[in-house]
Amino acid sequence: MDIAKCLALIDLLCAREFPAAYGRTEHGESGPGYHIAALQTSEEFWEDDGSERSETEAQYEADRDGLAERLGERWGRPQQFSLYSVLGRTMEGEDIPEPWAELSSHVPNVQLWRVPEAGRWVGLGVSQWDKELPFQLLGIVTETDPP
Repeated sequence: MDIAKCLALIDLLCAREFPAAYGRTEHGESGPGYHIAALQTSEEFWEDDGSERSETEAQYEADRDGLAERLGERWGRPQQFSLYSVLGRTMEGEDIPEPWAELSSHVPNVQLWRVPEAGRWVGLGVSQWDKELPFQLLGIVTETDPP
């Protein structure tokens, strides 16, 4: 992982205006009030016996923690925010704002900072949609408070 590139992309997302409607971007996706960027993406695990997947998951969590350490130098210790209950509330039909509703379906938890000078939240999470699909280290920038 190239930490300098990840930090530059997070800075870009913090400065970028939010779009009026959802859409794909060169780095991921954006919508009203949020940007989500794939900072790093692994290979898929279709032929894996489970060992490579486990090692990759551990590496992505370590990469997230390393990047969080660098962001912590700017903004202090992150809040640890579990999206598990958000997923449950979404499945029960509660209207959860984006990006939180979508993230809760594939990111178990995020590390979050409130960046007062930007009026935004910055988060990091490790995503995996299914056991055969790749892991992604996500950078999240939103003006929407966590639910």
